[in-house]
Amino acid sequence: MLGKNFFHKITTSFTAVAILLVYSMVTLAVPGDLTGEITVSGTVTVNGQPTVSNSTITSGSTIATGAGSTAVISLGKVGRVELQENSNMVLSFSASGIVAIVSSGTARMANGVGISTTVSTRDATVIADSSQANNFQVGLENTYTYVNVTSGNVTMREGSTDRQVAAGSSATAGEVGQTGCEPCLRPGSAPPLNFAGWGWFALLGLGAAGAAILLGTRDSKKRPGGDTTVIVSPVS
Repeated sequence: MLGKNFFHKITTSFTAVAILLVYSMVTLAVPGDLTGEITVSGTVTVNGQPTVSNSTITSGSTIATGAGSTAVISLGKVGRVELQENSNMVLSFSASGIVAIVSSGTARMANGVGISTTVSTRDATVIADSSQANNFQVGLENTYTYVNVTSGNVTMREGSTDRQVAAGSSATAGEVGQTGCEPCLRPGSAPPLNFAGWGWFALLGLGAAGAAILLGTRDSKKRPGGDTTVIVSPVS
């Protein structure tokens, strides 16, 4: 198992590097530089420096968000990238494509028709269908990567295995069931607790009733010569 997972991660890393290198060469061949505009909420840095809304973002920038913070990068007709809190991403783009490497947290991608879009993590590479507009989310948990597709279609590549993920569905790569991780499931994906209907409430009611009967059945005796009532336990 360890060897298989190691092979998958190595293959995924090589795939991400290859995509980035090819994309870099294509970007250099495109005349003119496309820039993006960032809108921030909370603490956000670009290339290690604090940034503010309406700042310009250039291709190849590293964007990081703090707790309770978000960043939205608008790329015009090319697409839109939203980075959730506690996230880190290297974002490259041109007039024909978007490439993101997410090392922590969650990113939501939206691309226009004809725009190639790729998101890579330590576990997998997610490739959007460039023949249509796509809207999808890629996130990292402790031991795995997940993708949720709102619209369009993407391919999740884990090692040499490809899985198609259509609109309204999701997929994971990595070790979702690994013990010792907190959490091992995505937020909100845990099954609801089952209290077996009203059985638990009935059981609690019976317990309360039993306690009341026990207290109410204690013997009462009056002390001679007075009206004071003395409570005497049945075991005395």
